Amino acid sequence: MAKKTRNTYKYLVFVVCLMPLAWLIFAILSDTLYQTRLMSVDPVQKFDRELGDWALIFIILTLSISPIAELSKKKGLIVYRKIFGLFGFFYVCLHFLSYVGLNLQFDMIELLNDISKRNFITIGVIGFILLIPMAATSSKKIIKYVGGKLWKKIHFVIYTIAILGVFHFFMMTRADFTRPTIYLIVILVLLIYRIVTRSKLLSLKK
Repeated sequence: MAKKTRNTYKYLVFVVCLMPLAWLIFAILSDTLYQTRLMSVDPVQKFDRELGDWALIFIILTLSISPIAELSKKKGLIVYRKIFGLFGFFYVCLHFLSYVGLNLQFDMIELLNDISKRNFITIGVIGFILLIPMAATSSKKIIKYVGGKLWKKIHFVIYTIAILGVFHFFMMTRADFTRPTIYLIVILVLLIYRIVTRSKLLSLKK
């Protein structure tokens, strides 16, 4: 019964994670068919930035699951960490495809020029590349194959990715820095918590 309930919740979380994308698609259709302005006067930029914002939100949610599970003493919450992590990667991929497809029209030369000349693009691409091995090692079979220690080292990079994502956000923001500042504070708090708890664990083992 507990397993069935857990699977039901996992499906519900999966559906909820798709809602941001569903809303963006609805907004685009509404603007196209009914001349609304849900996607603002620049729908391409709005679409691209919303995908990037949600990618960062899901990465932060991934980082939050372990501390929440530990502090609430509900270890069952850990099962949702993988879902949030993969959706973070999913939205990063969409964000990247939106930028390359809608902004650059799949012009690879222009992409290389942007990477070399625009720092916020460079940082974003580095973060995206670092996410790939994390997504590739998310299955139980791969974890067993690479070993727990190496898997943990690979997945600890998510803190670096999150910080890169926030700096990417800061550098492309021109006026209101409220959201990237909040994201950065949350990430730093989660990182400090991880470092403190890990050092305590290591001292107990000694």
